[in-house]
Parts: sequence; structure tokens; C-alpha cells
Amino acid sequence: MGSMIEVVRREAVYLWYYFDLQLRQILPYFLLGILLGSIISVFIKDKIHGAFRALGNKKLGFLGIIAASILGIASPLCMYGTIPLAASFSKSGIRDDWLAAFMMSSILLNPQLIIYSTALGGTALAIRVISCFLCGITSGALVRIFYKDKPFFNFSGFDEPKSRDTHPNLFIRLLKNIGRNFKATALWFLIGVALSALFQRYVPAEFISGLFGDNEGFGVLIAATIGVPFYACGGGTIPLLIQWLADGMSMGSAAAFMITGPATKITNLGALKIVLGIKRFLLYLAFVMLFSLVTGVLVNLVI
Repeated sequence: MGSMIEVVRREAVYLWYYFDLQLRQILPYFLLGILLGSIISVFIKDKIHGAFRALGNKKLGFLGIIAASILGIASPLCMYGTIPLAASFSKSGIRDDWLAAFMMSSILLNPQLIIYSTALGGTALAIRVISCFLCGITSGALVRIFYKDKPFFNFSGFDEPKSRDTHPNLFIRLLKNIGRNFKATALWFLIGVALSALFQRYVPAEFISGLFGDNEGFGVLIAATIGVPFYACGGGTIPLLIQWLADGMSMGSAAAFMITGPATKITNLGALKIVLGIKRFLLYLAFVMLFSLVTGVLVNLVI
């Protein structure tokens, strides 16, 4: 019995060591991401969305898709806020192809997640930003080509989004936003750090390398596939990706995971299904998987 207690105690010490190591490594990025996300949400969000709404009065053609993808990445909203906002944009006359680019890039990335992702290193960060930007452009281009004369979205039932940043004191408004932001992401962040510690302690690096690295094509497919059920929160997956990359995960596999994860986040798919309808919803899933696979393979060929 004594030996069993000693084993448990020793393992707890090891796990705490790995947990503390990961936490110290990534916590500054997490906190800075929350601060930046809240600052943008309180002070800049309306300007970003106003700039996109203003595009509706311009004849930009394909350039509008590029601008929409950029503004989608700049938007601090998650899926829950993006869909009602897109409904509002649609009522304002924004084209469906521009909306598709804005929504796709906004779902995949936001300023807060960009800060989180700097913990992965410059190469992974650049790949994430570029691939999300191109994914937004590609989705907008496909809607423009195949749904030029018919609607792609159905926003009936979605009301104008209501801002929660309404306190007259700007400083208090920012503090409240930071509090909501922290409450929404902190638990998932800690779960991600804990899972990373478990992987570091109990999963051999050779296993991760063999699964996601040695056979790069198969690794990309596996990473894209597990991104669907495994992804819960951007902040929670960063510690895992740090560990997997350190253990030999290929950059292409990481790129595939970073696309399918947020794009197929389980809690968001129900709202997407309502907006798209079953046929276009299935097309969306197929597009996400195909784009992530192609991106992962290309990244592995280049890097």
C-alpha cells in the first residue's frame, strides 16, 4: 500500500512539473491575447464591422472577397457573434460571396487567437494566418462562381446582434469584457495545458512522430480528422500543438488541425446547419476537409 501511495505521489509530482512548465511557457500569450481581444472588441470592433458594411456600396468584384477575408480575421467575434452579425450584413446588402469570405476567415482566426498562436513559433503563426486568409478567399470565390445567381445563406430568424459592451465608463466596459473573455476561455486553456502535461508524461514522442510526422500524407489526414471532434477552444489547443510539434508532428499536420478544428467546432455546427441548409452544410464540411488536406500536404512539401 505504501509503495502504491509513493508511486501516485511521484506521478503527481511529474505531472505538476510538466503542467507548470507548459503553463509558464504559454500563460503570457494567453493573457496578452485576452487583453488584445478585449481592447479590439471594446474600442475597434465597430470600426472593423463598419468598414465591412461600407463595402456594400462599392463595386469591388473579387477584391471585395479579399477585403472581406482580411476584415473577418480582424473581427474579434467567435462563431456565436459572427452569424448574427453576418445576418445584419446581409440585410444591409452585402453580397453572399463577401459574406462567405468574412465568415470563413472569422471562424478560423481572430486577433486573440493570433496572439495565442505566437507561442507556436513564427513559422506556425505565419502558416496559420496565411492559410486562414486563403481559406476565406477560396470560400468566397467558390460561392461567387457556383451561387452567383442564387442565395447561399438563409439568415431568417437571426436578429441584429446586441452588444454587451454598453457601460458608459470605457475603463469599466473594458474590465467587464476582459472578465467575460477570461470566463469563456480560461477553463479550456487549463484543460489544454493539463492534456499537454499528460501527453508529455505518458505518450512517447516516437508515437506522435510516427502518427503525425513520419508518414506526412497520412499524418495530415489524421490531424485533419481529429481536429473535428477534438477541438474545443483555440486557447486550449495551443499547448497541445506546442507539445505535438516538439514531439515530431509535421508542420503540415499542424496546419490541417488548425483549419478543421475551429471550422468544425461541435458547438458551432448546429448554427451553421441552420444558416446553410443540409445540402450546403455538407458542402461546407467537404470544403473544410479538402482545403485542410491540400494545405497540409503543400506545407509539408514546402517546409
